[in-house]
Amino acid sequence: MPGRIDQYIKPEQAVTLHGLFLERVKHNPDSLAYRYFDVRRETWLDLSWAQMRDQVARWQAALLRENLAPGDRVALMLRNCPEWVMFEQAAMSLGLVVVPLYTVDRADNAAYIINNAEARVLLFETDEQWQAMRSVREQLGCVQRMVSLDKIAAGDEPRLVNSGEWLPAEAALQPEHPRNRDELATIIYTSGTTGKPKGVMLSHHNIVYNAYASLITFKEGLDNSDIFLSFLPLSHTFERTAGYYMAMMAGASVGYARSIPLLADDLKIIRPTVLASVPRIYERIYNAIHAKLEEGPPLRHKLFTLTVDVGWDRFEHQQGRAPWKAKLLLWPLLRKIVANKVMDRLGGRLRLSVSGGAALPPKVSRLFIALGLPLVQGYGMTETSPVVCVNRVEDNRPSTVGPPLEGIQIRIGEQNALLVKGPCNMLGYWNNPEATAAMIAPDGWLNTGDTASIGPTGHVTITGRLKEIIVMSNGEKVPPADMEEAIMRDNLFDQVMVYGEGRPVLIVLAVVNPDKWKELAGQVGMRPDMPESLHDSRIEQRVLERISNQIREFPGYAKVRRVLLQTEPWSIENGMMTPTLKLKRAHVVSQFSKQIEKLYEGR
Repeated sequence: MPGRIDQYIKPEQAVTLHGLFLERVKHNPDSLAYRYFDVRRETWLDLSWAQMRDQVARWQAALLRENLAPGDRVALMLRNCPEWVMFEQAAMSLGLVVVPLYTVDRADNAAYIINNAEARVLLFETDEQWQAMRSVREQLGCVQRMVSLDKIAAGDEPRLVNSGEWLPAEAALQPEHPRNRDELATIIYTSGTTGKPKGVMLSHHNIVYNAYASLITFKEGLDNSDIFLSFLPLSHTFERTAGYYMAMMAGASVGYARSIPLLADDLKIIRPTVLASVPRIYERIYNAIHAKLEEGPPLRHKLFTLTVDVGWDRFEHQQGRAPWKAKLLLWPLLRKIVANKVMDRLGGRLRLSVSGGAALPPKVSRLFIALGLPLVQGYGMTETSPVVCVNRVEDNRPSTVGPPLEGIQIRIGEQNALLVKGPCNMLGYWNNPEATAAMIAPDGWLNTGDTASIGPTGHVTITGRLKEIIVMSNGEKVPPADMEEAIMRDNLFDQVMVYGEGRPVLIVLAVVNPDKWKELAGQVGMRPDMPESLHDSRIEQRVLERISNQIREFPGYAKVRRVLLQTEPWSIENGMMTPTLKLKRAHVVSQFSKQIEKLYEGR
């Protein structure tokens, strides 16, 4: 609706991210801004934009007392909550540079980032976080003030203060730092899958432009009747741009989920109209649906399959890619008795759902789209603020990541690398000119490191990753991500990694699904809780057969000869995954190096 789009705060009005906040307060002071769960009162509470302004003023006053200079860095390690926004907006009102940290990150990694950015203030939340930070506090000499949301005894740490003591009871918002769109706004550290994290420097205009260009791709428009559900970490660029600034720009409100385990309940409570997520959330719901179908009667499974088939044909017809079919007459009934029950689990009001951060498996996108969810896939990276491409609801090709945003140029470079140029490209890496030069050419083109193709309609298809190519000892090249996606079609596997760099054959390291593992072990007469069952030759043979069934479309040399099974999931806590849930391949290889060598020796 053009009327809705006309009400968006435009980049030239906002200029900066704090300017965006002030414009929204001015336009809709009494509208709902944020909804959150207060643990102490055990109830959901609301904050208007005017109330947010008053709270930001308190945080601004506290920061002013720290005598920081414009350009100084401040760090925060909070779950998604209104205080995240309050602190950041207060910092940006003073020209400070915000450095977000992941709440689930290891203390030594957080310390590296804080030191690298030379952060002067650190805001965190819990005593558990404090105990972790205490172990590395000798490394935090640059920090002059540590602020905790929870009440924590300072003990022998004079820099530590609780927010209740640090914040004044009330304050008036002081005039903002002069608006300069090209000024550094934030340093966001990449996940560090292959080494130490690098600090991506983004300007105010980088992010403001990206939020606006992303917002206008939704032709129906958003307004203050819409509500986002925020559950991806705000330290993740995708959530920050799409679930924070974009909502603010449109005047929509944001509901903060309590936690991932409570996400199913929060979807029903908040009943969002907009959802931005990584594929993992959609995959979890997909797996839960299919697990329930497998337990139920065959008729229910057939009815669900029919609903998905009819729904998909309906979608293709609506997109103008397929003719009308008589079976589409079944849709109103199938939607009522099948599709709506799934949509109700997502709150029942979604008008727009976006998947980004990684590739969405085709089977997953097909199911949700067929059931009536307006789900579009996009592509981007921290270094591009982050969105580069996104499908449009009215022109949605789920096998692609859509065409580029308005004002962003793309082209295919050497080795089919996707190159990007435009107002959302980062300023560079913090204190790392060599890495910056390797990423951005003198003419401004940024090499994403992903390989891609551009279709005749302008839609981009991501085909692989330049550095994630296994070169075997025979010179053959294998794209591990593609093979892993294929193997994961078998629900025996929860996590998979293909390995074979410099080796004559490929092996697979896999974390098995607990329920499916019990079934498999039982089939060969093994107890699933016995460690030796994971290495049993009969089980390995069955697993290799199942893998082989999934990778038939790959070349003959891309055969998997051995498999290493595990029951303990790869996680952030055990160092196998980054905070953005990307697999640390080198770490996995290092952790299981002895077992890998044994597999090759016993080949």
